[in-house]
Amino acid sequence: MEIFRRTGFDKSFSLTTLILISFGLVIVFSSSAILSNEIYERPFNFFIHQLVGACIGLTLAIFVMVTKIPFYQSNIFIYGLLFLSFILLSACMFMPAIGHTNRWLFFFGLRFQPSELAKISLILFIAKYLSRKKENINELSSLAVPIAILMIFILLIIKEPDYGTAILIFVICATMLFIGGVKFSYFFYTGIFFLTLFIFYLFQASYRLNRFIAFLSPTSDPLGSGYQAFQSKLAIGSGGLFGVGPGQSTQKLFFLPYAHTDYIYSIVGEEFGLIGAVGVLFLFGLFLWRGLVIARNAPTLFTRLLAAGLTMAICTQALLNISIVLGLGPATGLPLPLFSFGRSSLVCTLFSIGILLHISQRKTSLRRK
Repeated sequence: MEIFRRTGFDKSFSLTTLILISFGLVIVFSSSAILSNEIYERPFNFFIHQLVGACIGLTLAIFVMVTKIPFYQSNIFIYGLLFLSFILLSACMFMPAIGHTNRWLFFFGLRFQPSELAKISLILFIAKYLSRKKENINELSSLAVPIAILMIFILLIIKEPDYGTAILIFVICATMLFIGGVKFSYFFYTGIFFLTLFIFYLFQASYRLNRFIAFLSPTSDPLGSGYQAFQSKLAIGSGGLFGVGPGQSTQKLFFLPYAHTDYIYSIVGEEFGLIGAVGVLFLFGLFLWRGLVIARNAPTLFTRLLAAGLTMAICTQALLNISIVLGLGPATGLPLPLFSFGRSSLVCTLFSIGILLHISQRKTSLRRK
């Protein structure tokens, strides 16, 4: 039995989310105003689009929170969303390419990135499947289904191509399977298979290999493959302890590519210094802690796995993005959740947060021992 408490949502988690969104909007404007004015002759263009995405995402999150019935637990919703994600990812292959990639769908003048929705749909599916098959999850016939579906989605995302998101999805789903009780020995064989798959596609595109080589030796080609990493560390280093001040970044003046998307954390470090950079890390650490608390207190196995998966998806992506910006990993194109410009990422992240807050509103009627 569950009790739904409309005002029982995790206040610390929601406050942390609002602070991250607000700070993210400030940084998006600061990092994109000059570029926006150069392209559109309007300095607020990127900021307005990000603000619209934040409003849509917050509306979705509030809708989930005020809806007493947990619709996200329905089989129709879970499998329908999974099928929709598959169709949208497949449709990307027939869309016009942007920067030699097919990651977006275009409709009514808007762009949407289905891989962001695929993260949520796969986490919902894995959580549902594990909760249903918990007694015989270590049988090969039971494991074959989630592994096959995961492989199909990873192949579709790699073909866009979006190598970083494919790796992220694999890590999240593999972690959920482990938490759900799958024996560690099974991961050896599946891990070899997926590792071989990722290595194969790593060598299929020269730019991926160049990024990896640039990570291993960033000073070997500072004006070529190592340019982004060099400029990123230059931005963070020039910020010092307190930063050069809001809006005063020089790296965003067309020195640092993707300053308002993949490398937005560099602008945080330059304008707000070590204090600001560590502050963002602290906020994501607080987000992770409260998300895991929600998972621990969730009333059912499904909601515990779902809350853990959604929390890990957001925080793992944040950790990977920050690591890349600091030169601790090869460039993958992953945005910083709640910060980087991108409506698809922002809306889907806030929808995930809405589900997490709804789970925190549901309590068991009897205290678990």
